Amino acid sequence: MKSNNSKKIISIIMTGLIAIGLSGCSGTKTENVSAKVSMVDKLKEKGKIVIGTCADYPPYEFHKSIDGKDTIVGFDIDIAKEIAKDLGVEIEIKDMKFDGLTAALETGNIDLIAAGMNPTEERKKNVDFSKIYYTAVQCVVVRAGDEATIKSLEDLKGKKVGVQKGTVQEELATEQLATSEIKPLGKVSDLMLSLSTKKVDAVIVELPVAKAYVAQNSDLALTKAQIKAKEEGSALAVKKGNEDLIKFLNTSIDRLINEKTIDKFVADANNITE
Repeated sequence: MKSNNSKKIISIIMTGLIAIGLSGCSGTKTENVSAKVSMVDKLKEKGKIVIGTCADYPPYEFHKSIDGKDTIVGFDIDIAKEIAKDLGVEIEIKDMKFDGLTAALETGNIDLIAAGMNPTEERKKNVDFSKIYYTAVQCVVVRAGDEATIKSLEDLKGKKVGVQKGTVQEELATEQLATSEIKPLGKVSDLMLSLSTKKVDAVIVELPVAKAYVAQNSDLALTKAQIKAKEEGSALAVKKGNEDLIKFLNTSIDRLINEKTIDKFVADANNITE
């Protein structure tokens, strides 16, 4: 009886050990199958990268009629095309409001943000950024003739100042223009229209953007007012946790910087805004 019980106990133990062994093997296999596939590989397999932008920000990104067809162009777009070429995939551009880009990235509606975005600490909580690919200075645009009276930030006291919603310009204006009325809008084109129609008295934008709009609108002018920028510059943004894609983007950006290609893209984009 004792012997039979011993055999039963040994049998149960052996069965358990075999089950554990099989479970371990199965777990290893499952782990291997479900191992994280890099975003770079996913994009290559998909054969396409979807770029999110806000195409009212020349020379970064803007609409242009080319051969009778409305086309989104700009140096951000040229950079995105180089990224797609390095990946060996097609590119799709999605135009949307700037303050909706991060949400679109988080939901997978887009794969990459290329929109002159500054990598602020607040944004870094929600997305990952590439290295800086371009840095511009901030400036103040007013109606032509007002540049003679608005020469500093102090001259904007009590005035309505337009900024693009959700941008570093909004942050800078809030910090440095406490005595002004800040008016955020979703698109730069709407800001410039508000300036022309006297709904705001000034608009804060980056210098290349300001030059592009002033060149196209004789009723606008640049001022000598100085905005104390944090020099963050512009970077590409991806969904958090995609270190492999960030590494890939940085390699492409290094190539473009070393080849002086970005400088050429900026010059070309400025030329076609006129």
